[in-house]
Amino acid sequence: MALRNKLLLIILDGQPWRNARRLMGNLEGWVQSGEARVWKMRSVLPSTSASCYASIHTGVSPQVHGVLSNETLFRVAQPDIFSEVAKAGGKTGAVTHSFWSMFFQRSPFDMVRDIEYDEPEGPIHHGRFHTMSGYNHQNQMTPCDLDLFATLTRLTERFSIDYGILHTCTLDSMGHRYGHDCGQMDGACFVIDAQLAAFLPRWRRNGYEVIVTADHGQTNRGHHGGHDEEMQDFAFYWFGGGEGPSEDTLLDQLQLAPTVLSRLGVPVPDSMKASAFLR
Repeated sequence: MALRNKLLLIILDGQPWRNARRLMGNLEGWVQSGEARVWKMRSVLPSTSASCYASIHTGVSPQVHGVLSNETLFRVAQPDIFSEVAKAGGKTGAVTHSFWSMFFQRSPFDMVRDIEYDEPEGPIHHGRFHTMSGYNHQNQMTPCDLDLFATLTRLTERFSIDYGILHTCTLDSMGHRYGHDCGQMDGACFVIDAQLAAFLPRWRRNGYEVIVTADHGQTNRGHHGGHDEEMQDFAFYWFGGGEGPSEDTLLDQLQLAPTVLSRLGVPVPDSMKASAFLR
């Protein structure tokens, strides 16, 4: 079954609103030229990575899906983007941290079985994962973002996936290590913005609508998890068609899943109560 559109969701973990708007010159250039739009989006609470990942894809709060910390890891019960796209006959792909495979395919994560798979039954049909095992303050242990962008592109061109997600922890890890108001973070944002720019036009030429966003913000001291605009607010860049809200609208992270499904032409499950904001 052909879906209405194809879409890629790019998540730059831990990039706060203020740094996206200041430092992402390519993304901002496309907004300025009219090829993209940008809004502010606010994360769920706790603004912890795993909690946000589960909410991004299920459209329900952590208090409902139960992923309340980075230590509570299990296969979530609620319908999610992967499950609904697969149910509608679409093909899905993921190039992400292993948490996404645990939440939406199977748990626990088996390093050998689950690091890479192609499974016709889905709900994640084509998965390429990394664990960041050994990550600490001295050793960042994040994959090269250029490699991740190339891997997602390979999935789109080899398997013609309808929906794909890419998730990179580089900026989150840099923030925890150095904070967000420093030369190291300026340089990291410059690099990932340029690397992303090498692939985004190709995705668009291949017929994909594209979202570039984050899961949560981060303070200048490198913290997130709490109830604070610096920790919760991030940019939501949209490359695609449809009608959207005014630019000063504050978006809710729980709106992301129903919005993605709406753009794909996939029925939104009853569990997703928030309204789609792109039609």
